[in-house]
Amino acid sequence: MDPILRTQIIHFVCFIAVLLILPTLSESNQFCEAGSGRGDYECGVASSSLRKILIKGGTVVNAHHQEVADVYVEDGIIVAVKPNIRVGDDDVTVIDATGKFVMPGGVDPHTHLAMDFMGTRTIDDFFSGQAAALAGGTTMHIDFVIPVNGSLSAGYEAYVEKAKLSCMDYGFHMAVTKWDEIVAREMEIMVKEKGINSFKFFLAYKGALMISDELLLDGLKKCKSLGALAMVHAENGDAVFEGQKRMIELGITGPEGHALSRPPLLEGEGTARAIRLAGFVNTPLYIVHVMSIDAMEEIARARKAGQRVVGEPVVSGLVLDDSGLWDPDFVTAAKFVMSPPIRASGHGKALQAALSAGVLQLVGTDHCVFNSTQKAMGIDDFRKIPNGVNGIEERMHLVWDTLVESGQISVTDYVRLTSTECARIFNMYPRKGAILVGSDADIIILNPNSSFEISASSHHSRLDTNVFEGRRGKGKVEVTIAGGRIVWENDKLKVVPGSGKYIERPPYNYLFDGIDKAEGNYLNSLRAPVKRYKATT
Repeated sequence: MDPILRTQIIHFVCFIAVLLILPTLSESNQFCEAGSGRGDYECGVASSSLRKILIKGGTVVNAHHQEVADVYVEDGIIVAVKPNIRVGDDDVTVIDATGKFVMPGGVDPHTHLAMDFMGTRTIDDFFSGQAAALAGGTTMHIDFVIPVNGSLSAGYEAYVEKAKLSCMDYGFHMAVTKWDEIVAREMEIMVKEKGINSFKFFLAYKGALMISDELLLDGLKKCKSLGALAMVHAENGDAVFEGQKRMIELGITGPEGHALSRPPLLEGEGTARAIRLAGFVNTPLYIVHVMSIDAMEEIARARKAGQRVVGEPVVSGLVLDDSGLWDPDFVTAAKFVMSPPIRASGHGKALQAALSAGVLQLVGTDHCVFNSTQKAMGIDDFRKIPNGVNGIEERMHLVWDTLVESGQISVTDYVRLTSTECARIFNMYPRKGAILVGSDADIIILNPNSSFEISASSHHSRLDTNVFEGRRGKGKVEVTIAGGRIVWENDKLKVVPGSGKYIERPPYNYLFDGIDKAEGNYLNSLRAPVKRYKATT
């Protein structure tokens, strides 16, 4: 063949090959760009494929025990946890964890990714939010599905579509915003067919998500019959609405008006009411984002009386106070707006003490982020500022620095509060929340002698601000392994859109143990109905 002709044929074949490859490359880049945050990470790289991993010489920490041991992972599952593991296979990635803690990845019980709220949508989707989580040592989260026009099924389908970008494992809670026979039937479908075992009821956001006490009672009864956990956003929504009007009448339109309009006593009242109604129905209750002493004391009182109530503080409420809301710069002040509000100094310390004493059981984030442009929707009226702050990337570091470094909790308590208890409450343990043979290989390696610094310029969320800006501390997650993949190492993320799995969660967690006996005791205690004789004439 003529050399010139052969060269032309080769060029032509190469050109056709490039054309065939381009769509794939383009789609991959679009995936990355759609989810990219402000930090550095690679997307869809081969190095994120499943590996055999041997973690050597670290202190393996579970909620019940810690020991110096090796951890061996194959095909995304932990297959051995013991000292001096030897593996003959050359195709093994070895990580030296000497002097470091090897712990189950964090499980965040409370997030809002790609959520439509207050006329806009949260800036983090299921890729960018999860990428941020992985950089911070969280390997599983449970997000809240918001119904579409009250329909649970339509809401579920919308979130299935949103979650196609996921790069780590996730589950769903389901919000209930209206009540009729269709919703009741849909709740059964969610539990029996979709792997959802928790339903949230809002006692705030009047005119939007808020429900009545009548609806709450219907929902509590249905949750009990299905073995699903009822969750409550506990504030008095009617009183909050009145408080907002009062602030506007007083000319207080800035972010500080948000906190002033919904003081701790309204959170305490909502918490007390929800607890008493759950006690009336005799079903377990989970109080989300406990932000105040008022709410915490109601939970403590109920638990002391034997009621099955779980209290979830969030990291912003533990480590921040409300001073930022009075900052003269609107952008700075508005970034702290969330509900219930971040409270005055003293509440956070009390919540920390409640965690260490077992009054509160686990730590979430309520990661629900809007950028400064979105927050500016309420520049002349705090009621229009989209509610929410960040935390999905910062939680593990801040809980370690705040509670472990200060000596308030032990390392095993840390694992319980950030991972294991959530896995137990939502029926994922020991698949999640443990470094045990057969558990998913969701693992972090934390160096207690390393330090961290938080900044919007380096975090991995798409958010342009950070409520923890400039905070420094000790204890850094140096390696994150999710589903058997090394996704965070050497301050670099290697994440794959679509690699996350939806985790179905069965009903009837441990909080339901003995409920039937309690029900029987209650019925026996009634001493009724009384047999009476009708009077004769």
